[in-house]
Amino acid sequence: MSLLEQYEQQYAALIAEITAHIGRLQQQSSSSDRNELCSKIDGSLPEAQELLEQMGLEVRELNPAQRTSFNSKLQVAQAELRRLQAEYKQTKDKQRSQPNAFTTLDLGGAGDFYEDVSINNDQRQRLLDNSERIERTGNRLTEGYRVAVETEALGAQVLNDLHHQRETLQGARARLRETNADLGRASRTLNTMVLRALREKVVLYGVGVCFVVAVGVSLYLTFAPSSSAATS
Repeated sequence: MSLLEQYEQQYAALIAEITAHIGRLQQQSSSSDRNELCSKIDGSLPEAQELLEQMGLEVRELNPAQRTSFNSKLQVAQAELRRLQAEYKQTKDKQRSQPNAFTTLDLGGAGDFYEDVSINNDQRQRLLDNSERIERTGNRLTEGYRVAVETEALGAQVLNDLHHQRETLQGARARLRETNADLGRASRTLNTMVLRALREKVVLYGVGVCFVVAVGVSLYLTFAPSSSAATS
């Protein structure tokens, strides 16, 4: 597992934890419990921001194809963190404006009993909403991680194909150079053969001319004395 994947898993777990703490903070009536949750959230939010920064540094080291995919995931994660920060601030502001919103109820009267039931139902609904929000966040992170893995696999396959194509082109280039060298040698050999044939033809023509001259001289020498004797 790469360092970037480890950061992703840590960030997903931290975001789920922050979301759960915010959901519990919205339901807490005890001041000590709220302070404890706020302390945990205040410590987790900077940690999440630091993880995002570390992920951003790791993304810069990726190749362009992977960097585009992980930059999109990083933007989604940053948007999710900003949403949680805003929700946390809104929750704290609401609790400051309504300090007695979650006080312990008096169970002595029927009206207080129905009010307690109403608040419990409201708390249950909020817990359900928070659980659904956590589940949606986890699903988005899981889907993002799946897309990143698929993109990484596709990028690796493309790089492998490009590597094979490069080797094929290099082999074709080498064969082309060898073919050019063979053609050059064949051309030089052919030129040598043509020159040799021309020389042999010239020699042959010279021999033929000499033979004709020799025959003519022989005939002349043979018949010339006979003609002189006859005349005498």
